Amino acid sequence: MKHIPNFITSLNLASGFIAVILAANGDLTAASWLIVAAMIFDFCDGFSARLLKAYSDIGKELDSLADIVSFGVAPAVILFRLADNSCGSLFSGQGILAAGALPVVSHLAVVIMPVFAGLRLAVFNIDSTQSVSFKGLPTPANAIGVISLVLSASYSESDFLRSLTGSPVFIAIYSLLLSVLMVTRIPLLSLKAKNLGIRGNEGRYILIALVIISAIVLGIKAAPLIIPLYIISSLIAGYGFGSFAKGDPPENSSHNKPVRP
Repeated sequence: MKHIPNFITSLNLASGFIAVILAANGDLTAASWLIVAAMIFDFCDGFSARLLKAYSDIGKELDSLADIVSFGVAPAVILFRLADNSCGSLFSGQGILAAGALPVVSHLAVVIMPVFAGLRLAVFNIDSTQSVSFKGLPTPANAIGVISLVLSASYSESDFLRSLTGSPVFIAIYSLLLSVLMVTRIPLLSLKAKNLGIRGNEGRYILIALVIISAIVLGIKAAPLIIPLYIISSLIAGYGFGSFAKGDPPENSSHNKPVRP
């Protein structure tokens, strides 16, 4: 029973690896769904570990390695392929030197994402101040920022969203923005709460309300708004209600370590 959480984490890693392969071969929609599967496994490993009380040092390391692949590398490969689609591949024809400044910049901007995801996870693993709220964008949220754009553009048939995914300038800026957010110290909500009361959960309920309203109004096209709404709700909770200071600490999202005091 004690190996069940690590097995589920391995499914997270496997899903992320398959997502990398699919994205590298141009199937960005399927790759995005595999990242969704990785997120489900990432949630379930922590849930099963708390249920079975199966914490381990191996789980701690495995969880971080899986998250780097599924929520750092895989989203970056998706963005890299979008850059390929928008301005041509750097690894075909005459190569990087003949590609021009814009394609090179748009591709190199994406490279920062897995690097900063690794830094984000390394800092999180040793930072005892992130028991009530996160500091910086969590790596699963980074992945949501990427796949929500891909899936909404794929299923909504929105010319605007497709123009964004086809713009090398937007891809470069978006990649840099998500990457930098991961290593900032901006306090952001942890979505795990120990009770359903309003007090201490104001930001979570605000986020739920905003996402529901956006989905009703815009449908699938609202998906790319999830991360901006998450950040806005976090800022309202932190600075408007002081939820980060007075809320009950949620259980850590990883199965790798017990809840910090």
